[in-house]
Amino acid sequence: MKKTSLIALLLASCAALTANAAAYKVIDVKDGGSISGKVSFTGKDPAPVNYAITKDQDICGKEDRVIDFVKVNKGVLGDVVVYLDKVKQGKAFLNNDKGTGNLDQKGCEFFPYLQVMHNNKALSVLNSDSVSHNIHTYEQIGKARKTVLNISQPDKDSVIRKKIKLKRGTTMKVECDQHDFMHSFVFVAKSPYFAVVGKDGSYTIDNVPPGKYTVKAWHGTLGERKSKVAIESGKTASADFKFK
Repeated sequence: MKKTSLIALLLASCAALTANAAAYKVIDVKDGGSISGKVSFTGKDPAPVNYAITKDQDICGKEDRVIDFVKVNKGVLGDVVVYLDKVKQGKAFLNNDKGTGNLDQKGCEFFPYLQVMHNNKALSVLNSDSVSHNIHTYEQIGKARKTVLNISQPDKDSVIRKKIKLKRGTTMKVECDQHDFMHSFVFVAKSPYFAVVGKDGSYTIDNVPPGKYTVKAWHGTLGERKSKVAIESGKTASADFKFK
């Protein structure tokens, strides 16, 4: 390959990366539309996973830890976040939403199990236990995962605060390297166009600028489903998702 061609290729690659990393732009959305739908589960509901607690039983407990990674109730799948993918501009985040994440370790369990925070904001992790934990968070990129944080936290009531900046993915899996029965998930929002599904599986994303979008439904264990939608001024588009 000629030197000039190589330079041109490198410049093009850098331009593409810059474009992909462009910050979300807040604009005044006029005559926006909305997206509504439901998330359901079909087929056999996977059984919860049992973990034997063999260490730190005075804090973590002596009974097996049972984690239901796929919560299904009457055909409705819980712990799902629906969002618009790669939105460049639109409405602002809510004024009362600071966008930070907060995770507590209590009784050798993460609270909350699922949460939403903003990209480029801080994740605060509290250790409420008198035993050592090791926070290990992974950026989920399809079936692959990449370490974001890997920090020891031995002291009770200590707080770790780190800025989270995901470039490719929009979600993180959280684990404790000291206790294999500790699990949590974080959706890292890159725009305000997201919704956590309700108990009935429904969701609504409003004030969306007219246009064509890819809408995705994400579950920490089951992955993603996606659909294409066209938003018209003052109208509500529909997008339902089925997991199995």
